Amino acid sequence: MLLNTKYRTDASEIMDDFALEGEVLREALDKIAKINQLLGGNKLTLLGVQELIARNLKTTEFTIVDVGCGNGDMLRTLAEYGLQHHLKFKLIGVDANKFTVNHAMDLSKKYPNVTYRCEDIFEKPFGQLKYDIVLCTLTLHHFKEGEIIDLMGLFYKNASLGVVINDLHRSVVAYRLFQALCFVFRLNDMSRKDGLVSILRGFKKEDLFGFSKKLNFNKYTIKWKWAFRYQWIISKI
Repeated sequence: MLLNTKYRTDASEIMDDFALEGEVLREALDKIAKINQLLGGNKLTLLGVQELIARNLKTTEFTIVDVGCGNGDMLRTLAEYGLQHHLKFKLIGVDANKFTVNHAMDLSKKYPNVTYRCEDIFEKPFGQLKYDIVLCTLTLHHFKEGEIIDLMGLFYKNASLGVVINDLHRSVVAYRLFQALCFVFRLNDMSRKDGLVSILRGFKKEDLFGFSKKLNFNKYTIKWKWAFRYQWIISKI
């Protein structure tokens, strides 16, 4: 199949259905988390958090919100990091799917500083939430350009330190490599289909520069990282 990755696709993903539930979804969430670990995705987000924290060591407690938290794997990674480095973290996961949130809560029972909220991030309650750092790992690509502009503006307004985005590079090579990963990890049909659509909904560097310009961000970095990810860090300090 000839692929054209010049523009982002408008195709939807199965996981965009907030009412989705069941074992197939649970398996998909856990497989996505596992692949993200193995390919260094969690490390990429963690490095972004470290960079923002290093600029403000006077803060005694950091409130960090993970938007589209999935099974909570990133929050548990942060909780472990905080314990190891004697940092006080208040960690909040946000997801619009109730089944996903319940699964994340079950996996996070031993972490008292990790809590979850089931809510639509376009609704008022999330808009009123304040935090030091907001994370968006493999979530921003789910939205259209206008929604991304609105969300990034909200993230920036409500964060005291900054925003860390970790998302997919839209490319033919990434698409073909993911097809190979589907075979290696024996991903179910939903994970395979959604993963391929996700790549086609991902970004090129000029997309992220364009968003930054529209939003008048002054302090930000955009870096390409393995495995076909972009790390976009917006600092407010």
